[in-house]
Amino acid sequence: MKPEPAAATAADPKAVPEFQPYIPAERTDVAEFTPKAIGIGVFFGIVFGAATVYLALKAGLTVSASIPIAVLAISLLKKLGGSTILENNVVQTIGSAGESIAAGVVFTLPGFLFLSADSRGASFFEYWTIFTLALLGGVLGTLMMVPLRRSLIVKEHGNLPYPEGAACASVLIAGEKGGNLARIAFQGVGFAFVYALLQKIVKLIAETPALVTKQTNKYFPSATLNGDITPEYLGVGYIVGPKIAGVLVAGGVLAWLGLIPLLATLVPGDTIAEQLVKLGYLQSLTTAGGPGNWNPATHTFGDTAGAIYRAYVRQIGAGAVAAGGFITLIKTLPTIVSAFRESLSSFKEGASKAVQKRTENDLPITVVLFGSAALILVMAVLPFLPGSVLGRLLLGVLIVVFGFFFVTVASRIVGIIGSSSNPISGMTIATLMATCLIFIGIGWTGDVYQPMALCVGGMVCIAAANAGATSQDLKTGYLVGATPRAQQIGLMIGAVAAAIVIGLTMQLLDTPTAELRAQGVEHMIGTDKFPAPQGTLMATLIKGLLSFNLDWQFVLVGVFLSVTMELCGVKSLSFAVGAYLPLSTTAPIFVGGALKGLSDFMAARKGEHVEESELGPGNLFSTGLVAGGALAGVVVAMLSVNEGVNAAISKLSVEHALQSAVGESGYHLIGVLAFALMCGVLYRVSRKPAEV
Repeated sequence: MKPEPAAATAADPKAVPEFQPYIPAERTDVAEFTPKAIGIGVFFGIVFGAATVYLALKAGLTVSASIPIAVLAISLLKKLGGSTILENNVVQTIGSAGESIAAGVVFTLPGFLFLSADSRGASFFEYWTIFTLALLGGVLGTLMMVPLRRSLIVKEHGNLPYPEGAACASVLIAGEKGGNLARIAFQGVGFAFVYALLQKIVKLIAETPALVTKQTNKYFPSATLNGDITPEYLGVGYIVGPKIAGVLVAGGVLAWLGLIPLLATLVPGDTIAEQLVKLGYLQSLTTAGGPGNWNPATHTFGDTAGAIYRAYVRQIGAGAVAAGGFITLIKTLPTIVSAFRESLSSFKEGASKAVQKRTENDLPITVVLFGSAALILVMAVLPFLPGSVLGRLLLGVLIVVFGFFFVTVASRIVGIIGSSSNPISGMTIATLMATCLIFIGIGWTGDVYQPMALCVGGMVCIAAANAGATSQDLKTGYLVGATPRAQQIGLMIGAVAAAIVIGLTMQLLDTPTAELRAQGVEHMIGTDKFPAPQGTLMATLIKGLLSFNLDWQFVLVGVFLSVTMELCGVKSLSFAVGAYLPLSTTAPIFVGGALKGLSDFMAARKGEHVEESELGPGNLFSTGLVAGGALAGVVVAMLSVNEGVNAAISKLSVEHALQSAVGESGYHLIGVLAFALMCGVLYRVSRKPAEV
């Protein structure tokens, strides 16, 4: 989106013309930071924040929320009496904070559950700790972007495109001029919500159809081909496209159709069980149950593939993800160094430049300085955070120092390659390494220091994730002519709303049902339902660095898997995440990516313009599938927590009746056919002409 520049002056015809936003700076009569815009922005922040928590815990992936929120805001505000483009911009600015902060939280803080037992890490995975770290990390990411806005958004306007921010500005301007962009997205939400309720409550559609070979198979034992055939996975796959989806599923194919059958052939059941005992998944060799349903009488597993996945493959996957993160960090190191060097001077510029126009009205630099100092003090005095007062004071200092560095880095990187390619995992790994090395240097090597290290990594991850989204929002505001101060305050409001709902959603999803609790399950996060791959990785790294308690032989296999992928010219991080996750997660994502590839191929074959923007009907419908499916999952989780409601819901299930009528294979076939129907609907929508 390129608004018309101002004409060069007669005095200096060669001078670079000053950029003119869609709403000129001189106009102060356009409604912007209104209660209506704030309220709807908070609503969308809560909705997309909760949906992101659900999706990230299940799949380890997120999708950008700014453009979907902008599309939905235009439609909703029209029904509420109309709105200005600046009000719509405030809505998407506040709402997008929910998605970015949720991503940072979910990728790190579940690691509390996977730290060493002696660290008491699980005791810190409670609402007030999650809320505080999410809020402080989100606010830090916004604060650090205040002095960087003029340097990165204004001065670098011609060099840093900020692709999502520019696309979002195009959406807002298109909405201002008229159009019906939101209808397809709302249709996707409705379709996904109904599908998910039929799947999760009525149980008409099988959730995970599977084809598993027996352990006694001579040639291919315990090979697994399955899929969580949900709307959100299909939508994510279409949005990320065939290339990323293909690399993701490749890691799963190697793990579940290569490594697991091989290990099932070579490793005796007792040895697998001993490994599960060592990792804490199984109480003892004489105790039945655990991952894979161990039977001590027969020395066999009911699900050998699941047992091997927990015992070995997850550690291999963790090593691959760690190496992929390091490689990503090394590859972006030149950009990181130059970004920091070029942006360091912006603090002085932010303090010295006088505000002359509405579009240059930022929060004062004193807010950044006092806000950072307040963050350190708050960290020190809150008793429900890990560590002593002096220890938490050090944590606050480390968070501000690392936060400023990586916020600067994240903002410049997303300005070039977009928020979806922001190497947050690599930055978080680097933060954890530096923090653990500092801890080792001062003698903090016991298990008790593991939660403290995770606090630093978690908050820096949240700050960097939010800074990337904030940069795109500020770019959108710069293009449409928003007031930076209004956006910055809106981002603070969005951070508060997001922190409230993120903590509640994580606690809700982590609560097992009464039936699972009776089986000894205390946390749903970390199970196959919510594997939380990045959180597990962060905990694994911290334990390895501070306690030296890793099975390095398995981790190193993963490391060299990532190295091999890089040598083959494949981005190793996506492959590594696929190797860590169950194939049931990556397979339906691949189907969505394949549909995107097929739609583009057919368009090119017929000589049609291939719609690459996020305004294409396929992308809009897929966004609706993601939002609707994830929201249905959250609603079902809320209902399932109450035993009475859960019992009432179970009466609606037709699963047992269907299995009695058509058998388990027939029931799975019905699920596959329903998923195929959803694929057909998505493909048909994707072939429609794009609406304006």
